[in-house]
Amino acid sequence: MPRCGDDGLAPVLQWALEHLHRQLTVAQMAAWASVSTRTLVRRFHAATGTTPLQWLHAQRLARARHLLETTDLPIEQVSRLCGMGTAGNLRHHFTRSAGVAPMDYRRAFHGRPARTVSADSLAPPRRADADCGG
Repeated sequence: MPRCGDDGLAPVLQWALEHLHRQLTVAQMAAWASVSTRTLVRRFHAATGTTPLQWLHAQRLARARHLLETTDLPIEQVSRLCGMGTAGNLRHHFTRSAGVAPMDYRRAFHGRPARTVSADSLAPPRRADADCGG
């Protein structure tokens, strides 16, 4: 989540997190926030250092990790719940991101205390001038 200067971005981020299972577009996020797509993208980048779609992708992967660590749900259901659509799509993106297939990840981490994963840890590093002082 943005730390500061988000121009009210936190509510749209929370809304998006609650709707990760749906196919979300930048236009939908902007409409929900009652701003133009261009304004949302600009505010989003200023607050998070990334684009809305990159952020959504990172949040979907974080949700998949959490579900793999804490549930026995089939990969097909995990993929739907985190908004990746198909199991094949989840396998592709998860393996690319984590370096291991979802089932291998589950075998390694299932049943352990859930790791804390924040949006900041999945987003590209923020520029120093993007942080607020204080």
